[in-house]
Parts: sequence; C-alpha cells; structure tokens
Amino acid sequence: MKKICTILALALILPWGAAAEEDPQSRILTLDECRQLAVGNSRDLDQARTKVEMAGYDRKIAMANYFPEISATGAYMYTYKNPQLISEDIVTRAWTAGKLADSFLESAEGQQLISILEEATGTSIGHVSISGPIQNIAQEIHDAFEVDIHNLFIGAVTLKQPVFVGGKIVNANRMAALAEELSVAGYDMQYAQTVTDVDEAYWQIVAIAGKKRLASAYADLLHKLEKDAAVGMDAGVKTKSDLLQIKVKANEADLLLTQATNGLALSKMLLCQKTGLPLQTQITLADEDVEVIPVPAAMDYKDMDSILEDRPETRSLALASQIYLRQADMARADMMPRVALMGNFYITNPSAYNGFQKEWGSNFSVGVMVQIPIFHGFEALQKTRKAKAEASLYQDRYDDARDLINLQVTRQRKLYDEALEKLRMLESSMESAEENLRAATVGFEAGVIETGTVLMAQTGWLQAHIGYLDAGVELQRAASQLMKAEGRYVSDLKAEEKNPNNR
Repeated sequence: MKKICTILALALILPWGAAAEEDPQSRILTLDECRQLAVGNSRDLDQARTKVEMAGYDRKIAMANYFPEISATGAYMYTYKNPQLISEDIVTRAWTAGKLADSFLESAEGQQLISILEEATGTSIGHVSISGPIQNIAQEIHDAFEVDIHNLFIGAVTLKQPVFVGGKIVNANRMAALAEELSVAGYDMQYAQTVTDVDEAYWQIVAIAGKKRLASAYADLLHKLEKDAAVGMDAGVKTKSDLLQIKVKANEADLLLTQATNGLALSKMLLCQKTGLPLQTQITLADEDVEVIPVPAAMDYKDMDSILEDRPETRSLALASQIYLRQADMARADMMPRVALMGNFYITNPSAYNGFQKEWGSNFSVGVMVQIPIFHGFEALQKTRKAKAEASLYQDRYDDARDLINLQVTRQRKLYDEALEKLRMLESSMESAEENLRAATVGFEAGVIETGTVLMAQTGWLQAHIGYLDAGVELQRAASQLMKAEGRYVSDLKAEEKNPNNR
C-alpha cells in the first residue's frame, strides 16, 4: 500500500515541465502573458487597430472643412498668333486712299491746288506723295492694336470660406467622431474575442496536462499491480485470469497516456499559433502542473446598465443609429441655402491691366456667393427619410441586442454558479474515490478482495480525478465567458480613453 501511495504522490506532484525549464528555447507562460502575446500578435487586432487609425484620419479630414480653402494656380501658354484688334484691311484701304490722293495731285486740278497753296504760303511745295505716309500711319495704328501674347504667364490665388451650408460641416464632423468611436467598438469586440480564445486554449492545455499526469499515475499503478499479480500467480495465490485482467487495463492506461501526450503537444502548438510564437516552441504553462485548478476570484456585481454601456456590440448599434440620424441632418442640409466668402488674387504677364505690356500686372476681387436650391425631384427629402428609416432600423436592432445580452449574461451567471457547485461536489466524490481505492488496495494485498473489485476502484479513482479536473477547467472557462458577456475585458484603446493621462 505504501508503494502505491508513493507512486501516486510522485506522479501528481512531480513537475512535468522540469525538462522544458532546462531547455534554453523553452518558455514558461502565465495566463496574462499569453493574453498579452495574443493581443500583440493578432492580425485581426492589427486590422481593427488600422481601422481605428483610418477613422481618426477621417475625423481630421472632416475638421478641415471648418477652415478656409486656399489654392494657388499657375499656368504658361504659348500662342502661335497674336490677336488683332484692328483688321489688316485698314492698311490696304489707307494705301488705296493714298494712291487716289497721289493721282489727284498729279492731275491738273491737283497741280492748280498746289499752286494756290504755294502762293498762299510763299513756300515751294513741289512734288508731294501722300500714299506712303498714310500707309505708314495705318501700319503703326494696326501694330499698336496688336496684343502680344505669344508667351503668356498667369498666376492666381483663390480663397473660399464657407459661412453657412445648412449645418453640413458640423454634422459631418459629428459623424466622423461617431465613426471613430464605432471603429473603437469594433476593436474592443475583436479584443474580447482574442482574449477568450487564448483563455480557452490555455485551460485546455491545463486540462490535458492534468489528464496526462493522471494517466501516467494510473498506468504506473496498474503495472505495479501486474507485477504483484505475476508474483502472486507464481506463489499460487493469484490466477492467470487475474493477471490478464490487469494486463488489459494496463494496456488501456498506456493508450490513454499516449493520447494525452499527443493531445498536449497539439494543444501547445495551437496556443503558440494564437500567441504568435513559433509552433515548435517548447512552452510550459504556469498552471500546467497544479494539482488543483485555482478557483477564479469573485467578481463584483455589475448592473445591466453598466454592462450595456461596456459591451461593444450595443455601443456599435447605438453609434450606428446616431450616425444615420446625423446623415439625415446632412441630407436635410441639401435643401437649405449655402453662403460662402470668395477672394481671388490674379497676376499675368503680359499685363492685362496696362495694355498687355511685357510686365507683371495684378488684381484682386472679393465677394459673397449664395446658392439656393429650388427643385431637384425631392431628392434631398427622400434621402432624409431614408436616413431616418435606417436610424430607426438600428435602434430596433439595439433593443433586440439589449434583450439578448440580458439573457446571455443571466445564462452565463447561472453556468458559472453551476460550474462552481459542480466543482465542490466532485471534490467530495474525489475524496471518496481515494478512500475507496485505499481500502480496495489493502483488501487486494490481503487477498480478501478480488481483482475486478480493485480494478473498478482504480477506474473510479481515475474518473473522479478527471471529473474534478474537468470541473475546474470548466469553471475557468465559465468565468472567462462571463467576463466577456459582462464587458469586463477592457482593451488598450478603451483603457487609454478612460485614462488619457497615460497616453
């Protein structure tokens, strides 16, 4: 009996992670460390965090509409032909008129007119040609009215400041702020899911590791009984049937141990995948070798209003409803007048303000622009009604979600209480199974109890310990699900929001 108790004690107390601690590549992880690694290496959380960042940029973009819009424009243009303000016909007509005048002066009447002028002025005029000077004057006038814009440089600075746009800018900023909060709620949902997933994987390893220890202890015990039965058969106090029964149970125990060993390795690989560690990393959990699964710390009572406020699902639906109400206000703004201040500064070369001289010329203008929508098929009105209907839809979804969350929280609380009560009951059953095994083993060694009876006692001992182990893990899982249902998992973004001094 002392040998059997020693085997059981060593099997349950011996830290199976000792070999892993000696491995320089092994890691010992607590539950909090696993959570931190999972949060830091989750691609889904990275995507949700990026969406929060993008929503923050959208909010800043919406805020830019409060400020004036200032833009600068510059242009260069080469023009093959210059514009002519006076047609080329004026030169031709002037030349024709000059030729007619010369012909007249060369005639008798023209010569008589010249003689009269010479007598009157006392000056000899001689031969006079009028066509040349007239043509030159016409050409100069023609050239003076030619605008040289072969090389045109233009610059402008424009300022536009909205004064009133029906509240569209204000509502756009509020919508952007609500959208950012909505993305944070989405991040919180993914955060809570990540934490509960890693909790599930963590306690699954603890459960399998405990079953492996129990299977090892059970196998050692059966192999010890097998040796004792073989000795007893040689001494004539045990039959071959007794030995065969023990061998069958011993083989079953070895198979159970192999299954537990393989399951433990696969479960650790799954946890490595969730925490971002290489799959072949040798990890040992802080609770992997505990004999008794720790009972979760008692949680303070949380009222339903606080739960609804902290649950990201209800926050998302409430925010979506508010966003659509703001969208209705923006659609209504399309039916209202818009007022904006305008200002412009221009600069050109050639100067448009000094006869298109080859110099820089500038000018500016200011004004007020008013746009009043009159009719467009009631488009804005229908958009407003649609946005209100969508807001009502999300409000109904929020009411449904509130009832479902109330039901979920109540269910998880009852499951937690049931798991706690089950753990206490199985603890008593485990103590009874241990006492039964002790008595059966003493009777077997004394030869007053049959082999089948002691094997049944050993099986009952194993089942009682496995049941107690499963109950402890079930309680931990129920506690994790209850914390998720009550919105107790606070993400890093939510923590920064509650404690802005920590940013």
